[in-house]
Amino acid sequence: MNHPSQALNAMRSAAPLVQNITNYVAMNVMANVMLAAGASPAMAHARGEAAEFAGFASALSINIGTLDAEWIDCMVLAAKAASAKGTPWVLDPVAVGATGLRQEAGAQLLALNPTIIRGNASEIMALAGLAAQGRGADAADPVSAAEEAARDLATRSGAVVAVTGEVDFVTDGTQAQRIANGHAMMPLVTALGCSLTGIVAAFTAAAPAYDATVAALAYYGAAGEVAAQTAQGPGSFQVAFLDALHAITGDQLDAMARITPA
Repeated sequence: MNHPSQALNAMRSAAPLVQNITNYVAMNVMANVMLAAGASPAMAHARGEAAEFAGFASALSINIGTLDAEWIDCMVLAAKAASAKGTPWVLDPVAVGATGLRQEAGAQLLALNPTIIRGNASEIMALAGLAAQGRGADAADPVSAAEEAARDLATRSGAVVAVTGEVDFVTDGTQAQRIANGHAMMPLVTALGCSLTGIVAAFTAAAPAYDATVAALAYYGAAGEVAAQTAQGPGSFQVAFLDALHAITGDQLDAMARITPA
């Protein structure tokens, strides 16, 4: 994508309603991040409304960070409803290889045809069925180690696969790109990775999945770079990051984006 501004501007113009079934740690941070970007987040996960909400939302994101049996059922109901409506949905397989429960949930959701899968290298490798070195929700594998697994997973699942890290990698199994935006301060603020999944979902509500994913990652990383210019540490970085997400223009994003073919 030469002009990620197109996807950013389309998302802001649409102000999409995005249903997020995410973890307890991420809810508040994620909602603020998405509002700052220009989307309309809804944290709707109850069994009685998850599928109904997915039926009219513009996009859905599912994050398996704080799992239990009830939440897994709600995730499945929402994913099925989104797929039935043709609504794009994003799977964030947090620490999918860490426990049997997470492996089972990841496999169950993967079978429901996510539009996009976004995770760190260890998560993508584990979801693809390879041995990974993840430590809980943290990656212990470099992005480069997961590139072939991502291509294979994209080909088998039909999803766009995004491996996020120091340099992000996005593929649909045929084409691939790397996005080199971001800052080392970003992993020091809890839930920023989870929040990125919601941003990807918001972009995908207004643009084709592959282009939307690449643009969303460039936008998010660029905001991190802007925030780092004034931040004194993780606390002030979080505030500056929200401001940057809100303030970045399409022209600024095009100038800052570092996207290359892979």
